[in-house]
Amino acid sequence: MAKSNGKSQAEDTGLDLEHELPAGDGDDRSSPSNAGTAASAGEVSAGDAELQKVKAERDSLLDRLARAQAEFENARRRAAKEQQDFRDFATVDAIKSLLPVIDSFERALQAKSEPGDFRSGVELIYKQLQDVLAKLGVRPIQTKGQQFDPHVHEAIEMVETPDAADHEVIEEWQRGYKFKDRLLRPAMVKVAKNPGK
Repeated sequence: MAKSNGKSQAEDTGLDLEHELPAGDGDDRSSPSNAGTAASAGEVSAGDAELQKVKAERDSLLDRLARAQAEFENARRRAAKEQQDFRDFATVDAIKSLLPVIDSFERALQAKSEPGDFRSGVELIYKQLQDVLAKLGVRPIQTKGQQFDPHVHEAIEMVETPDAADHEVIEEWQRGYKFKDRLLRPAMVKVAKNPGK
C-alpha cells in the first residue's frame, strides 16, 4: 500500500480532511493516492465554500430580521406618540372653547346684582355652555315623554300612574349625554308603569 503523509489509503477514508497535513514536496504527487486526496480536498474546499456562503446568507437574513423588528418597534412607538399628541391637541381645543364660559361665571360671581338679574346671567352662561358643547359634538339625550330605552336611559324608579303610557319616561333626574353617536352617560329617569295602556 502506498502511503500519503504517513498513513495508508485504508486510513484515508476516516480522516478529518480539515486537519489533514498538506502533501510533501516529494515526487509522489502524481501517484494515484495523491490524486484521490487532491480530489477529496477539492470537494471539501467546495463544501467549505458552500457552507461559508450559507452562513453568510443566514447572517444577512438575521441582520435583516433584527432591522425589520427595530423598524416595526420604532413605527409602533411613533404611532402611539402621534395618537397621544392628537388626543392632547383635541383636549386643548375643548378646554380653550370652555374658557369663555369660566370667564362668564367669574364675572357673574363678582357682580353685585339683584337675584333676578343674577338668575338671568346664569341662564345666559348656561346657554353659552350648551353652545360650546354642541360645537364639540356633545348633545343631551331626550327623555321626558319618550319611550324608555335601556341603551340611553337608566331607570331609577318605576311609578304607577294612569296619566302616562306604560314604560314612558315621566321625569328626568339627571341629564344624559352623547358625544356624536357614543354614549357619555345615560340619563337617570323615572319611568311610568301603566299596565292598562
